[in-house]
Amino acid sequence: MNRRFAAAIAVVILAVSTTVGGHAFSFDLDSIAQMGKFPRFVVNTYRWGDKFFNSYDSAYVEGTGYKFNVKAKSELWKDSYIFSLPNDYRMHMSSEFNMSGGFHVSYLAVTLGYDWNIGKLFDIGTTSRKKLDFAFNCALLTGEFYWTKNDVGTRILSYGPKGHETRCDIPFSGIDTDIFGFDIYYFVNNKRYSRGAAFNYSKIQKKSQGSWFVGFSYWMQNFDFSFAGLPQDILNGLPQNWAENNYQFNMHNNNYAVRFGYAYNWVFKRHWVAGISESPVIGFKHGSVNNGDRHVSPSIYNHTEASVVWTNKRWFAGLIVSAENGLFYDKKQMLINTIVNFEISAGYRFNLW
Repeated sequence: MNRRFAAAIAVVILAVSTTVGGHAFSFDLDSIAQMGKFPRFVVNTYRWGDKFFNSYDSAYVEGTGYKFNVKAKSELWKDSYIFSLPNDYRMHMSSEFNMSGGFHVSYLAVTLGYDWNIGKLFDIGTTSRKKLDFAFNCALLTGEFYWTKNDVGTRILSYGPKGHETRCDIPFSGIDTDIFGFDIYYFVNNKRYSRGAAFNYSKIQKKSQGSWFVGFSYWMQNFDFSFAGLPQDILNGLPQNWAENNYQFNMHNNNYAVRFGYAYNWVFKRHWVAGISESPVIGFKHGSVNNGDRHVSPSIYNHTEASVVWTNKRWFAGLIVSAENGLFYDKKQMLINTIVNFEISAGYRFNLW
């Protein structure tokens, strides 16, 4: 076994033994660098990357002083769907507010979290929701990976010809959605603005500052609607191709888009910051409707976020409100989907080494 590989193995073994409870090894970078050429190369690479990706103007942004944080969060959210169909037929459906909750753990720039439906414990909403988040946040850029699966319970609020819609309140549970995707975007004013201070609890914004940002978004989107159990007067207005498919509407596509926008952090009081972010997402989608031929169509979305965050050394808490609007259309139909989300979080920072 060559000396470099042996040194790397030694670093890992000693690190693990120290984490378990020993005191024979220090995580001090200078101590690791003195172990040999390869450990020194790893330490130097880490220091270069930290300086390049995570360097701030200390007059505007500072670190928390802790490597780890853990937070508990709860979300109230609702979504709506507006169909515009042939013959000027309209249908509007919206869910009640649903509740989900979970835990997130962060180490330096990396965060991993999982949410599940807790609303049924408090008789809030009827949705079964699962959500997995993985994020990387540093000064230069933010990368977010997510997977969300909903068995959505909604209510039909109106249907019928445009301008003559029938108002109603009909329970509808025939929706199943599955979305996986990632966003990555770069901040122009990355030395003085920190998204982590307003939305990720990983930095502290000392003075008010904003930044333009630009990036790329990809997401795979599966929407499955089953209208077969609805009253006949509603079914009569649905498109013929839906009727031939047992009143099913299925949309499966891959989206590729440019994301750009502006964000601003307002430090209005000691320990407090308010953040806002506005981001259009424009590109194209490639997919099919009702299992037909795959085709390309525009992909148009918009993300808006606002937050109020309190932080005091180890402890932090915050409220984040977000709204996402998406537009799908082709020559036969148009669908507007809106999701509104309220997140309340509280957490604790700490060091293991």
